[in-house]
Amino acid sequence: MAMSKVAKESAPAEYLPSLVRARDLAGRGIGRGRLPGMLRRGELDRVSRGLYRVQGEPISELETVAAVSKRIPGAIVCLLSALAIHDIGTQLPRYVWIALDRKARKPKVTDLPLRIVRFSGPLLHYGIETRDVLGVHVKLTNPARTVVDCFRYRNKVGMDVALEALRDVIGSRKATIAEIERAADIGRVRTVIGPYLESVVA
Repeated sequence: MAMSKVAKESAPAEYLPSLVRARDLAGRGIGRGRLPGMLRRGELDRVSRGLYRVQGEPISELETVAAVSKRIPGAIVCLLSALAIHDIGTQLPRYVWIALDRKARKPKVTDLPLRIVRFSGPLLHYGIETRDVLGVHVKLTNPARTVVDCFRYRNKVGMDVALEALRDVIGSRKATIAEIERAADIGRVRTVIGPYLESVVA
């Protein structure tokens, strides 16, 4: 986990994750009353409402993904954002694509660029992995599941994106045909993806 040291006058020998919330600071013995001083001295930078970056940490293209996962703990990073994290295809998403339980309330987050889809049943758990991104535990779909979801949501992301992802994930061996077929069965798109899968492996 990426960690950074804050100034001794604020928190002696204290190490913090790259991204922190006020309650994280409180859990490490740093009261909310000290937060304004840390911001004023430049020890922390404000990323979004209630979320801060330890000063001096490099700004990463994954920072927004980490910020979203920190603000919305139940979020599953998926589709174009998951493709980018797995380095599949050439997409550079403008939004963080996340999935939420179909029954979950829409998050009240207006200061971060989000696109939301809904998962239910087995799709909330199948093919989901956890990765550390800038000190934040991020849930995201694995390569096979991500490609299959691109076919499931082809009307949102485009069939060209789904096909590129399928070719790339097989060519790079980031997922096996069997893994893709299994994910397609769970996602009920086997008949959709089947002909394209056959043409790619022919």
